[in-house]
Amino acid sequence: MRSAFAAIVVASSLTGAALAQSAGDEAALTDVIAAFEAIEREADPITAGGDGDRASLRRLPDVSPDAIAARTAQYETLIARLGAVDASALTHESALNHALLLHLMTQRIEEAGYDLPRIAFENDSGFHTLGDYLARTTTIATRDDAEAWLARLEAMPRFYDQNLANLRRGIQSELTQPRLVVDRVLAVARAHAAMPADNHTLLLPFARAPATIPAADFAAYRARALAIVRDRILPKQRAFATFLERQYLPAARADIAWRATPNGEATYRYLVRRETTTQMTPDEIHQLGLSEVARIRALMDVAIRDSGFTGTFAEFLAFLRSDEQFYARSPQELLSYASEISKRADDRLPPLFGVLPRLPYGVRPVPDDIAEGYTSARYWPGSMPLGQAGGYMVNTSRLDQRPLYEFPALSLHEAVPGHHLQIAIAQELDGLPYFRRNLGPTAFVEGWGLYAEFLGEEMGMYRTPYELFGRYSMEMWRACRLVVDTGIHWMGWDIEEARRCFSENSALAPHNIQTELERYISWPAQALAYKVGELRFRRLRDEAQAALGEAFDVRAFHDVLLGGGALPLDVVEMRVRAWVESRQTVERPARPPN
Repeated sequence: MRSAFAAIVVASSLTGAALAQSAGDEAALTDVIAAFEAIEREADPITAGGDGDRASLRRLPDVSPDAIAARTAQYETLIARLGAVDASALTHESALNHALLLHLMTQRIEEAGYDLPRIAFENDSGFHTLGDYLARTTTIATRDDAEAWLARLEAMPRFYDQNLANLRRGIQSELTQPRLVVDRVLAVARAHAAMPADNHTLLLPFARAPATIPAADFAAYRARALAIVRDRILPKQRAFATFLERQYLPAARADIAWRATPNGEATYRYLVRRETTTQMTPDEIHQLGLSEVARIRALMDVAIRDSGFTGTFAEFLAFLRSDEQFYARSPQELLSYASEISKRADDRLPPLFGVLPRLPYGVRPVPDDIAEGYTSARYWPGSMPLGQAGGYMVNTSRLDQRPLYEFPALSLHEAVPGHHLQIAIAQELDGLPYFRRNLGPTAFVEGWGLYAEFLGEEMGMYRTPYELFGRYSMEMWRACRLVVDTGIHWMGWDIEEARRCFSENSALAPHNIQTELERYISWPAQALAYKVGELRFRRLRDEAQAALGEAFDVRAFHDVLLGGGALPLDVVEMRVRAWVESRQTVERPARPPN
């Protein structure tokens, strides 16, 4: 069933230029967009700061119930104003903005009813790691930069207080994370609490003095930062570790299924809709996962035969997990390997994309203090306004759990043509309003990342049967996610039942499997979006190729997919089909005169 916002877009596209344009409606929509974006910048100063909003660089999010209630009331007022705008009188792009605004604000209001801030952390991230992430992605080049970072540090104690209050509300209402997740977070919290003030990660922006600030003044800025960390932030970090150990851990829920929490069934259904941007049910997604597991397993069998291996599937997995040829001997070797793959991928982008981003990216190690519970690789967005490159983050811990044959697919997913390419292009879409440039439905963003792994085949990135098997193993990982996430949160599976899908069908290392299972348990439904989005992109490409034949241009197709920013999947589908129609019109020969 198509969502309401998609129906609005369809109606607009059907009316097109035949309808009279209303300057009043366009102006009213512009006002609503400005008001909505002001709320979004206030609610999310991290994204706003990355977009170049200097005032936002001085703030952290306000996650208190009062702030959320105030924003919810503002959304309700804006929806009423939006209802007075005649969408059929708008240009096509304005009608799309109208529909997206209605969808986003309706979703924000619904989500407020579930009080999700009561869960303030996942297994490898949360409010307690935000400061470290910001410290590692903040550059101080001017006095204003220094003052902005000091202001953020001053805001951190309040941010801790708000999140601890939300967690306490979670204890009172019996919505907590399970113990195995809390154990992982407690280890990080203890590490933060034990960190020496004068060597704290929050001082990293002051590690290097710019030429624009005199040395004495820069030292004074750092001294102010040290005092804030020592006297105000470290006490909060110690209090958080104590709170986790003495209050939260004893209250951590025994059942790992989200469905077992208060109002869990309705909440999980909502999260599935939010993450996939579809109306698929948990049962439908589970069945999709099972069918994908069977399809990919057949491809893996072919790759094994091509490698010359003659043993069983299980024996091949044991070979991959134990043979030294498949593992780096040092962190630098792994970084070098990932860097070579990424540069080779850069070289093969032009045949597939007409538009490429200006912003570069780097290959960096995951920081040691978070590496233990972190995934093998991740992307950290950059910012052209702030002079920050994107970051392809490679986990160089536990090298015996980071097989090299996975890294071609991982690199394509996290760097190019995956997350860096897609996100950087969206950031540079100057013709779109702020909220569109920074919109990030998981099904689009992660679906694109998985589609990028698929593109690696036509890019010639998988050079051996082992690397191709690694690509299939990574895809199997995402297919198993569909089975496992719904299995845990909807069907009540225990962790061992969930583990079998990965251990029996993929080459994922045991440590990575455990880390991933903890991630799905702590972050329900997010893992469902990857496969749902990727399959939609592949289907749309197949449809476009079938419809256009020799006129199909893969570069133009990809530019259409990425040129509207990250969008809900049904809107993407309509954009692609409108593009196909326009190409068919161009290619269709003119009717001869009578």
